[in-house]
Amino acid sequence: IAVLYRSNAQSRVIEGALFNAGVPYRVYGGLRFFERAEIKHALAYLRLIENPNDDTSFLRVVNFPTRGIGARTMELLQDAARSSGRSLWQGVGAIAGKGGSNLGAFTALVDAMRDATRGLTLREIIEHVVQASGLADFYRNEKEGAERLENLDELVNAAEAFVTQEGFGKDAVALPVDEQAGRIAEGLPAAVALVDTQPDAETGEIMSPLAAFLTHAALEAGDNQAQAGQDAVQLMTVHAAKGLEFDQVFITGLEEGLFPHENAAADLDGLEEERRLMYVAITRARKRLYLSFSQTRMLHGQTRYNLKSRFFDELPETALKWLTPKLQGFGSGYARDYQAAWQRGSGLGSMVGAGRVAAAPAAFEAQARSTPNGLRSGQGVFHTKFGEGVIVTLEGSGADARAQVNFGRHGMKWLALSVAKLTPVD
Repeated sequence: IAVLYRSNAQSRVIEGALFNAGVPYRVYGGLRFFERAEIKHALAYLRLIENPNDDTSFLRVVNFPTRGIGARTMELLQDAARSSGRSLWQGVGAIAGKGGSNLGAFTALVDAMRDATRGLTLREIIEHVVQASGLADFYRNEKEGAERLENLDELVNAAEAFVTQEGFGKDAVALPVDEQAGRIAEGLPAAVALVDTQPDAETGEIMSPLAAFLTHAALEAGDNQAQAGQDAVQLMTVHAAKGLEFDQVFITGLEEGLFPHENAAADLDGLEEERRLMYVAITRARKRLYLSFSQTRMLHGQTRYNLKSRFFDELPETALKWLTPKLQGFGSGYARDYQAAWQRGSGLGSMVGAGRVAAAPAAFEAQARSTPNGLRSGQGVFHTKFGEGVIVTLEGSGADARAQVNFGRHGMKWLALSVAKLTPVD
């Protein structure tokens, strides 16, 4: 079995799902998400914010991006720290001259990032660190840096998904400085003091979303990739799949802007190259091919509602069998697609595979008229961040329900109702 993706950043979602499910997998021709250099650099800065005495993280980023700290300076620092039984961070003051000044500037930078990120959500902490550390500027000016920046954006998405799944709430923020100092004075670990979260219902334990996420990242980056010869799902980019064949192939992320990629969609030659890549991906399958697209995807900390790829329309309808239908509109014409597919006697959903799902048009129309979560258009609601607003549009049902709400000075917002928890006010 092979899972193909257009962008390396996509692999993070797939890897995370396989890791959590305990399914062996191997990344072919590339690195796992948390093994990539830019991700390791960002995580090292984050670990230093939480624990400045982490020598491994200190060594990784003390001179990345370059800040004039050479090998000789680091030898002196390591000797000073070793002789005094202290961490590298604690030994910085023992180094004189220009090297010592540059080391001091580095520790001051980390201290400034720690101060600046108090009171921020985990997503905002990572975004700030990527910018303030110089990582974003470094990769922005690097010839092949666009993909690395995309991976750093995906790290933000990974953090957002993690805190939501783990029950922290994505808006959990750091404590005020005085309250944080009080907790430290009480002997609580620094990680506990960093972010105010609800205590565990059973143990009463309080843990920082940052500390929890760093622990999760370390686990996922551990030695859990399938070994040679072990049955495992093969993960790879479409480019890496050239020349290979598999009995079953899953092609993921078939959305406008992703496959075909947004950088190529406006250019005829670029679009044609994307089409050739699609052909390569399809022909990797010997027996069974599954094509999928995501209706919603987290990007830059925001939920995006996607259009399915134009490549679906370029495939012969008779060759497709649609599975697991999504009946909600989501602005992409899914309702029209469903009704047209029903009239043709076909199901609707993910793609090519065993079985098919269908529902009577009457049931579909009843679902389309329903009001998710007991809300209705024109109703006043309250949101903890955006305040009072008025529902303009309701779409979908169950976990996929969403609403467009006019929050006045905050503007129009699309909200996932499973997360937003809107409170009716009339």
